[in-house]
Amino acid sequence: MSLPRLACPLVFLPLLALALAGCDQSQTQAKAAPPAPPEVTIAHPVRKMVADEEEYVGRFVAVDAVEVRARVSGYLEAIHFRDGQMVKAGERLFTIDRRPFQTALEQAEATLEQAKANLAFAEGDLARGRRLKLDTTITQQTLDQRVQAKRVAEATVSAQEAAVHQARLNLEFTELKAPVSGRIGDRRVSVGNLVTGGTNGSTTLLATIQSTDPIRFEFTWDESSYLRFLRAHADARSPQLKVPVKLKLIDEAAFVHEGHMDFIDNAIDRSSGAIRGRAELPNPDGTLTPGMFARVRVAMAPPVQALLVPDTAIGTEQVRKFVFVLDADNVAQQRYVTLGRLVDGLRVIKSGLKADDRVVINGLMRVRPGARVAPQDGAIALAAPTPSPTKSE
Repeated sequence: MSLPRLACPLVFLPLLALALAGCDQSQTQAKAAPPAPPEVTIAHPVRKMVADEEEYVGRFVAVDAVEVRARVSGYLEAIHFRDGQMVKAGERLFTIDRRPFQTALEQAEATLEQAKANLAFAEGDLARGRRLKLDTTITQQTLDQRVQAKRVAEATVSAQEAAVHQARLNLEFTELKAPVSGRIGDRRVSVGNLVTGGTNGSTTLLATIQSTDPIRFEFTWDESSYLRFLRAHADARSPQLKVPVKLKLIDEAAFVHEGHMDFIDNAIDRSSGAIRGRAELPNPDGTLTPGMFARVRVAMAPPVQALLVPDTAIGTEQVRKFVFVLDADNVAQQRYVTLGRLVDGLRVIKSGLKADDRVVINGLMRVRPGARVAPQDGAIALAAPTPSPTKSE
């Protein structure tokens, strides 16, 4: 009866040994199989014409800025504009009481007529004296007196003609017109107030006008940047300077306003060591306002062919920057590069990269130098410029 009990373990011993051998073989095969290479996305660098540019901060200024002041004194009679409106050159703005100046003109014209009558009498008296001198009826002294009287009468007529002209000008100056086109500020004087005119410093300020289109942008750059600009642009000192520039406002993400430099100052400021530059750009909607801050990007050299990659493709090793490129066997190689500025959302690579390199643009953290990877073709796209916000007047 004990024999059947010993037979069961003996039967299962070979089966257990075979199972254990199979497990050991599976574990050995699992340890021997290499891991699959990591998948990454690759692309060739983008080639684009890029200029060496620098950025500066400055302010917008009006091309024409005028203080409206009266040339004659009098009481303000009428105002012909609304505060802040756009005005055109020659448009009437203020009217000063014309009646005193009209009276002065009439008086000057009457005095002129009187002077002309005196001149006619002196001319006739001289003509008679010349005839009498032929007959020796009058002396030479009397004739000379009549010649002198005629000359005095002629001078009086000329003086009165000038007085009439001045009176007409004063009457014309009672109508104050816009000397330039632009946006006018608020009125500084109300109707009924006495306005002091003239050319001295105590004249009354009535309003100010700032031209809006085109508008100028002024900024300063240091001496080294100024020298770089001079050496790169042969026409930097020419009055026909037309170097393109781009600007962005404080609430804009991209440089979307385009213009051109038209002036560089003639001296470097001794206290700051900087020189003033100026650009001009169109402003049809009046968004750009004098006194507003902005950033300007100036081309310091002519455009050259450059390579660009996204920032996600760039790694950091202490203070050095690098990218991974793949060789013919899809093995990752580390390349140290020199970075430039951002252009359309991509980073300019100044050195360390070639146009035909296959650069890892996605999956950088999965790559190790000298390791094989599984590449997938991708593409590098330029970012679209951010449109400028439109504002109504």
